[in-house]
Amino acid sequence: MTVARCLTATETAIAVGNGTLTAEAAIGACLDRIGARDLDVRGWALLDAGGALAAAKALDAAPQQRPLEGVAIGVKDVIDVAGLPTAHGSPIYAGNIAANDAECVRRLRAAGAIILGKTVTAEFATYSPGPTINPHGPGHTPGGSSSGSAATVADGQVPIALGTQTAGSMIRPASYCGVFGFKPSFGRYPLGGVLETAPHLDTLGFFARSLADVRRVDAVLAADDSNPPANAAPVIGLCRSPAWHEADAAMQQAFRDFAETLRSAGLTVVERPLPDAFAALTAAQILSHRHEAFLALGHIRRDHPDAVSAVFRDFIDAGAADTPAAYADALAVQAQCKALLPQVFDGVDMLLVPGATGPAPQGLGATGNPAFQRIWTALGVPCLGFPVRWTDSGLPLGLQLIGPPQQDRAFLASAAAVVVHAAPVKD
Repeated sequence: MTVARCLTATETAIAVGNGTLTAEAAIGACLDRIGARDLDVRGWALLDAGGALAAAKALDAAPQQRPLEGVAIGVKDVIDVAGLPTAHGSPIYAGNIAANDAECVRRLRAAGAIILGKTVTAEFATYSPGPTINPHGPGHTPGGSSSGSAATVADGQVPIALGTQTAGSMIRPASYCGVFGFKPSFGRYPLGGVLETAPHLDTLGFFARSLADVRRVDAVLAADDSNPPANAAPVIGLCRSPAWHEADAAMQQAFRDFAETLRSAGLTVVERPLPDAFAALTAAQILSHRHEAFLALGHIRRDHPDAVSAVFRDFIDAGAADTPAAYADALAVQAQCKALLPQVFDGVDMLLVPGATGPAPQGLGATGNPAFQRIWTALGVPCLGFPVRWTDSGLPLGLQLIGPPQQDRAFLASAAAVVVHAAPVKD
């Protein structure tokens, strides 16, 4: 018997807030779905069912009308939740019990949210995957490193789940799993209590099943509930980016077809190539990521050489080999390209870019290619991933919208005019 998906965050918060649904029932629906599907998806590193139900009962005893009242949240297992282990996807930290909530978790709780548990992450939020399976394609990766968060939201086990992105760990899994993924402007959400891997790149984000949910959660995490007017006719810049040649035929066709859909709907769509300097940005992101990861995490590789994966060892060792001069050059390229962003967005409100190189690859031994996320992470701009098409095999293809930096609320409001024309998240 199929167990229904849990409600979206917006549906839950409204229903619990007005008393037509109890928080206990909302959490119970998520737990029922998890019970029916967890063996197939394997997205949870730790499920705190007892704690979540206790929190729901306490909330029902004194209900309020908060923006996330009774909404279940999954938390990527590189983010601290008080009393629960933060294992970082590694047996080395299996007993690492967090003393305090990360600031992002504290803000969610203050808004009425209930923490359901910790979701699977790739080892130390890098590239060696955990056991999670794509819910739309057994045997296919869900992406990473925020694999459990993307998969559990896509499968309707939880309405919202936190993730992080340092290369492509939010938008790529969103594309592979057919959900919304939001990576905000760099620095918009607090990183206290979140594993540091690369301080010039690390960005907290989350997955959801509707744009309304994205806007609601963003307001809480950013402590910014401003409501700028939506641009009903934003100008869209088609940006193939330097990685265009890495997109497969299906992704390239989906990109072109969606651009035509937007034109047919009356939106202005223009080509927007990037300045020549951006050709060096991918390599700069790769170098700064691995070198900063060596600085932040190299002690783990040194102290526990036999308890980490070969993928992690090689990644850290490559970062250790980078010279200070090469690292400085990479940061200089990043700064140069950030300075060119006013030129990139001149005359356009947002960019349309592929969300991944194609549908989720077959196999669970790797998390996929982050080619279409690297430069945007380095630039610190807001990125909204969304499903645009479902293949004949049932796998999703996702695109992403890129907004100007530090204009997240206006960007999300105007994105509605674009994503309304895309394929829906599967119920």
